[in-house]
Amino acid sequence: MGIRPYISFVILDQFDKAIAEKQKRKCIELYERSQDWGEAAHLAMSVHAVYTVSEEMIRWASQFAVEHGMKLHIHISETEQENINCKKAHGGLSPTEYLDSLGVLGPHVIAAHTIWLSDHDVEILGGHRVNCVHNINSNAKLASGYRFRYEDLKAAGANICLGTDGASSSNNLDMLETMKTSALFQKAWENDPSAMPLQELMDAATVNGARALGLDTGVIREGAVADLSIVDIDNSYFLSPGSFLANLVYAAHSDTISSVVANGRFVMRDRVIPGEAEILTEARKVLKQIH
Repeated sequence: MGIRPYISFVILDQFDKAIAEKQKRKCIELYERSQDWGEAAHLAMSVHAVYTVSEEMIRWASQFAVEHGMKLHIHISETEQENINCKKAHGGLSPTEYLDSLGVLGPHVIAAHTIWLSDHDVEILGGHRVNCVHNINSNAKLASGYRFRYEDLKAAGANICLGTDGASSSNNLDMLETMKTSALFQKAWENDPSAMPLQELMDAATVNGARALGLDTGVIREGAVADLSIVDIDNSYFLSPGSFLANLVYAAHSDTISSVVANGRFVMRDRVIPGEAEILTEARKVLKQIH
């Protein structure tokens, strides 16, 4: 047993038909190659956003994903300007309304950001049971926005998950940090210290994300995929008599995670990752080439 990575084919045609046709061919080729991988990896489709992908390609990618049982990733309403531009380009429709008009939304869709949403947008996303991924650290760092409508989206029927976004805008990709920041921002803008309670926060970081990806994990249960983080509580962060989750989210940090099990196999044990030194050495070489 081992890690089963998610491999996402990114569609980004910039409204160029030649690029679109090339990407279609490459996508089909990758899918055909993946048939020999068995359960070694999960393949997904990724349409970047409504402002970088043509209507034809959005429709094609969506249909391809549905026909082949794949998830469809897309950025939705990350910035206010994205909404403004979309409404100008598509007869007053927001990104959510536009995608709904194309018939591409559904429970297989994983929507990143979903910050700038109207009441109608929330209703649409919830009605289609879309998976909405909150990336608060990235959104805050880029000043994209922070008013994630958690309660409204949850009540409407959307599946709420937490994400880190990319390393360029959420540098350490730390999920514990994401959990804490998500809760703090939610409480602040809602003016409600009880907003985003701990168990719901934990669900958004674990089982909800697993559901979005179609993985039977995020819970400790017989038959589920054995994905575990083992936390060392023999330190000052867990001295408080409060609940384990309160200490984990609001006091601890990722250094307290001593071991990680992925699909039943230790990938980090006692904070040692096999081959880590070599990986870092090679990474530094690549970074020097990039810069």
